[in-house]
Amino acid sequence: MIAMCVVLGSCVKNREFNTPEIECSNSNFTIISISELKSLYIDKTVQIQEDIAVQGYVISSDIKGNFFNVVFFQDAPANPTEGLQLELELRDSHLFFDVGQQITIKLKGLYLGQSNGIYKIGGVLTSFGNISVGRLPKNVVFDHVLVSCKENNGILPTSVAISELNENMVNTLVKVNNVEFKLDELGKSYAVEEEETLRTLVDCSDKELVLLNSGYADFQSKIVPDKMGGATGILTLDKNEYQLIIRDENDLNFNEERCEDFVDEFTSNSILITEIADPDNNAGARFIELYNAGNESLSLKGWSLLRYTNDNTEVSSTIDLSDSVMEGKELLVISPNAEEFEEVYGFAPDISAGTNSPADSNGDDNIVLEDPFGKIIDLFGVVGQDGSNTNHEFEDGRAVRNIEIEFGSPIFKPIEWVIFNDTGDEGTINQPQNAPVDFTPGVR
Repeated sequence: MIAMCVVLGSCVKNREFNTPEIECSNSNFTIISISELKSLYIDKTVQIQEDIAVQGYVISSDIKGNFFNVVFFQDAPANPTEGLQLELELRDSHLFFDVGQQITIKLKGLYLGQSNGIYKIGGVLTSFGNISVGRLPKNVVFDHVLVSCKENNGILPTSVAISELNENMVNTLVKVNNVEFKLDELGKSYAVEEEETLRTLVDCSDKELVLLNSGYADFQSKIVPDKMGGATGILTLDKNEYQLIIRDENDLNFNEERCEDFVDEFTSNSILITEIADPDNNAGARFIELYNAGNESLSLKGWSLLRYTNDNTEVSSTIDLSDSVMEGKELLVISPNAEEFEEVYGFAPDISAGTNSPADSNGDDNIVLEDPFGKIIDLFGVVGQDGSNTNHEFEDGRAVRNIEIEFGSPIFKPIEWVIFNDTGDEGTINQPQNAPVDFTPGVR
């Protein structure tokens, strides 16, 4: 026998009215765990037919407008093991469901689904014959969601560092310690008006966590704090990226001094371009090769390869090299078509950059290697000059750096290169090259 509450009173008009009266009643339910409920989902949204219920403790609140028509709850007030999202058509749900309040949800007739790793229950939404979880209509919300009359002792968030976040914490209340807003977020508001906005929290080890804010929240226009501290909110997941949603700005307890500047971006003129390929017989076998001529490893965080197509003076495309670390005397091969590259050359490229990227040049473009601070470390060609019929054309051919060159140059020096093409100027070799026999990716 479970003591529950029945909500009495008129409809909600705005946030200024008194909390509705509640009346306790006793009811019998077959209770299953959130984990057991999730196990009913297999590949597609399902309607629950059994006369069963699930219980949990409310952890979200729409009192400040950062949540809309949704209630998050977890299976225990402290140290939870599971959490769930309830979609419902109910404005000002905080007047009915306080943070920390135990609720019981009668599941028969509701729908269970999953999206981007987030499990949710609610009504049904049908689109082009496909069903998904939608909002539970407001006229049946209190037929399914009952509030316990047991004492509300509040919720204790799980205390973690960014590096300790894991999927078991999704849909639960967490407190992420020792975080601050990223430097380029300072001076900005929590959200752009009427737009869902992502802000970035960072810890002293430069690990990041996305903070998701509504452009309709009451605190939308307030400026984010410039201190460091703890951030409490519901942990969610979107495309394998953790996101935190706070109830209001008081969930951020930022009153400590910010981290000291963490330097993890470095420059070096020992990183250089050593081969650029535009095979005459296979455009899919194009690539760019970089070389670390130094003896020490170097993180390429913040480094970029830029392409200036033909005679353009504005960047046409970019490859972000941030995820790469080059060991001393190591080569890095970048392909616009990883599958074709591997079929032609017999091994996978280090980076797959996509079509129209700097690695996908047709031989008359200019390529720039730039460090994290915007400095040109190395350059092939002359920006603003179409390479056709010049001393930096490698159309249907190959540009390969002389073996003795060990430093990049911000000025193109033709003498440092051997260049094959079909119609290049004096100093180049008018001899188209075919893959794989005429190219040496990964070999210096």
